[in-house]
Amino acid sequence: MPPNFDLEQPSPHLVCGIDEVGRGPLAGPVVAAAVIFKPGIDMHSHDILTMINDSKKLSAKKRAYICESLPDICDSAIGTASVADIDEHNIFQATFIAMKRAYDKLTTNISISPKMALIDGKFTPSLPCHTLPVIKGDQKSMSIAAASIIAKEYRDGLMAELADTHPYYGWEKNAGYGTKQHLQALQQYGVTPHHRKSFKPIHQLITTNN
Repeated sequence: MPPNFDLEQPSPHLVCGIDEVGRGPLAGPVVAAAVIFKPGIDMHSHDILTMINDSKKLSAKKRAYICESLPDICDSAIGTASVADIDEHNIFQATFIAMKRAYDKLTTNISISPKMALIDGKFTPSLPCHTLPVIKGDQKSMSIAAASIIAKEYRDGLMAELADTHPYYGWEKNAGYGTKQHLQALQQYGVTPHHRKSFKPIHQLITTNN
């Protein structure tokens, strides 16, 4: 369980945590999640909160269990930036697009508006509330850690679905990252509509084949 940085803020139940996954893969969208804990939740000792951590430090089984339990204690929303968004705007800006979409969807679905958004990383998107960047936020903030879990579960599931129709690239295991299997499949089977054409290995392959 990360230190609950959220509780250091003036109104912890009005703090929204935002994190993203999928900046590095060669295929698939960037996915962001926005999370705000429900009023009345004991953020010091709730059973699920004691299990939350940086999604990268959790087993797939534990991450899935936490993700299934989170709706009991928080409201959340997913935002995505498509491959087209990434290729048009670049991955840095596409990450902000996904974060903004997650925030907008969250605030549309809840009756209260966050007074602050904690953003994992060094930079923040422009949002209609105060934003605070938190480096390694998924290790310091409960709401950011919860967002990282939700975003990763969603994106991993999405990439596994895409693998059903594009079975050679190993997306159900590598989530679109440039593993040996993925790179070999690109050489043999080529680029799919789900590949990021602005990313160097994909761009080089397209240029070489043209």
